[in-house]
Amino acid sequence: MKAPLKILFADDDLKYSLVLKRFLEREGYDVTYTGNGVMALEQFSAVKPDLVLLDINMPGLNGFEVAEKIREHDRHIMLFFLSDRSDKSDQLKGFSLQGNDYLAKPFYPEELIARIKERFATGMTENVQEENYHFGNTVFNYTINEIRTGNQKVLITSRQAEILRILATNLNLAVNRDLILNAVWGTSSYANSLALNVQVSYLRKALRNDTASGIISLPKKGYMLKG
Repeated sequence: MKAPLKILFADDDLKYSLVLKRFLEREGYDVTYTGNGVMALEQFSAVKPDLVLLDINMPGLNGFEVAEKIREHDRHIMLFFLSDRSDKSDQLKGFSLQGNDYLAKPFYPEELIARIKERFATGMTENVQEENYHFGNTVFNYTINEIRTGNQKVLITSRQAEILRILATNLNLAVNRDLILNAVWGTSSYANSLALNVQVSYLRKALRNDTASGIISLPKKGYMLKG
């Protein structure tokens, strides 16, 4: 019999969290609950979860801070952010920290279950699950920083991959420059703005084999990945 999926769940809303924990356990998941970010980090090594559910607004260490510390040691663990804040900047921040999903509260428990099942649809294996994005004639493999268009393969840097992931997540939508800067560099300083220009130019070269896609500059708005 296959071992149950192990979930580490951190949220300071005790009443809400216990209800959600019971719901997850009825689905057969092994859930460890903590009420704050510090405890979540303490439990992470002991639990060795397959999935981490992080509320963003927690005292001590918030969900973003916990995710950042987890990603220093494990790039491939599944991370879902849960938040009552629906600002696009928060979602981009979550994805910049290599979060695999972002659920805005309130949400139905069934929605969370469906997303968990989708992410783990192939079952628990020893292989790292790839995170792919499709646009135009291109497949972008975020897991290994690879852009593949037909038989052409291009490897990009991790920072370029973070930028492309944000754009791919918002395919055919305008993404503000400051949102990208804050998500990838942490600040929207002039120096980082120049660095963004350089990284986008490299990404355009990496995508030049795909005539059906590309990164468009939108004056006073930012960038858009079409495809």
